[in-house]
Amino acid sequence: MKVSFIGLGVMGFPMAGHLTKYGFDVTVFNRTHTKAQEWATQYQGKAVSTVEECVKDADVVLLCVGNDDDVRSMTTSELGALRFMKAGSVLVDHTTTSASLSEELSQAAQQVQVEFMDAPVSGGQSGAENGVLTIMCGGSQPLFNKLQPVFNAYGKSSVLMGEVGQGQRAKMVNQICIAGALRGLSEGLLLAQESGLDIANLVNCLKNGAAGSWQMENRAVTMSENEYDFGFAIDWMIKDLGFCLDEASKHGLNLAHTKQTYDDYVTLAAAGDNRMDTSVLHKAVQKTAKQ
Repeated sequence: MKVSFIGLGVMGFPMAGHLTKYGFDVTVFNRTHTKAQEWATQYQGKAVSTVEECVKDADVVLLCVGNDDDVRSMTTSELGALRFMKAGSVLVDHTTTSASLSEELSQAAQQVQVEFMDAPVSGGQSGAENGVLTIMCGGSQPLFNKLQPVFNAYGKSSVLMGEVGQGQRAKMVNQICIAGALRGLSEGLLLAQESGLDIANLVNCLKNGAAGSWQMENRAVTMSENEYDFGFAIDWMIKDLGFCLDEASKHGLNLAHTKQTYDDYVTLAAAGDNRMDTSVLHKAVQKTAKQ
């Protein structure tokens, strides 16, 4: 199977690398070509300088870029992948986007006899590097079955959530839950710190109980030390929570806690913390609690 990968950021770079380790014939494209060359050197794959070269012979094209407009640029524009992919091939979008974009891409793919699946991932940079991502998929069951060998290269779990767009909606729920866990953890840490509790000891006590979470085990101590530079920048979380709020609005839902977290991240980004990771929410909660 010939596989192409478009987008070699902190997620795509190791994901594409795992594919070569699983024996796939991999060709990559990145808008910054030096990054693609670096990947090819590290993983003994093939780097090309245009999307057309990347996808024209591929059986499966995988995409992991930044936002809806980036996806359109790489897929449906005049120089995008769908213009050059062969009939019967498959396009998989691992980018976190709006559900409406997934539906748009599915229709565009059908017009050129290409199958499509939205498949956003969760697990962060470490999950991508270790090949243990969770993949939330929207599309048909036969296509999901067909893609299992690909997903197994970098995923610990892949689940078909329903038709096209449902993968993105599942990712929205994922981001809402992360935001909620971080807000609760931030408030809990404030009380713990003001009460004189040893944070590392507290985490060791709580992590295996009902309050335990990935955020607690991996971010509580660093949050208590005001260290927030660990990967998934709040620029991206603002984008993701924006999708959540838009989708909620379509269903007449008012997600108050998610909106508050979104607003806090926007304020933090404007103050210069836009490249800090999502645990920087702790700063906003601290400020509010001490007013």
